[in-house]
Amino acid sequence: MVALSTASVYPESSAHAFSYAKSLGYDAVEVMVGIDALSQQTSAVKQLSDHHELPVCAVHSPCLLFTQRVWGTDPWGKLERSAEMAHSVGADVVVVHPPFRWQREYAAGFVDGIAALEQSTGLAFAVENMYPWRASPRRGVEMYLPGWDPSEESYANATVDLSHAAIAQASPVEMAERLGERLRHVHLTDGSGSPKDEHLVPGRGAMDAQGFLEYLSSVRFAGHIVLEINTRKAATRAEREADLRESLDFARHHFRA
Repeated sequence: MVALSTASVYPESSAHAFSYAKSLGYDAVEVMVGIDALSQQTSAVKQLSDHHELPVCAVHSPCLLFTQRVWGTDPWGKLERSAEMAHSVGADVVVVHPPFRWQREYAAGFVDGIAALEQSTGLAFAVENMYPWRASPRRGVEMYLPGWDPSEESYANATVDLSHAAIAQASPVEMAERLGERLRHVHLTDGSGSPKDEHLVPGRGAMDAQGFLEYLSSVRFAGHIVLEINTRKAATRAEREADLRESLDFARHHFRA
């Protein structure tokens, strides 16, 4: 399954994301719950899914810095609401980032809490790889607890994001190898290795996205491959659509299920 993240069309809305996904031939959509009001409303997401006849494969919980107040400020409450949306729209994965260092109480019980949520909801809470915040090319500051690399923890399900791996200067293939069958979800994108979270069109960076997809093919990866790219610099809708089409073609060409 090759899906489109609604984050890929920002600053256009979730409604536009479903429209692009349908017209270009994506298999599904991942909903990034964020500042777009539509993305916060389960009924609206369900209507978009039904209208475009496109399934929602995953719900990305609002755990970014700029979504700290979306759905309240309680991090466990955000995950519970994400699970409720996932159940309502038929998604089987909730994507979540590890806690920030200042969320000490949340972080202290995070690994066990994620396991408990999976048990109680029947959903996969796929914890995403993040990165050290780099103050310079040689210095990184750990900003996530218990850590930015989910392969080092006991999570049952994880997400590998190639743009985040680029910042961390980590091999996504090696991370996937450590995770084994725990790799449930992929954010297919790219990065140059700079400190910026670039989310480039796959193939335009230095992460060997082609090799990563070929590795996934070799191990018969059966999870979701979600295009999560940054198209904010697109001058026109046609330019944005071209990036989304190129990304889908890249995924389909290099991944053989």
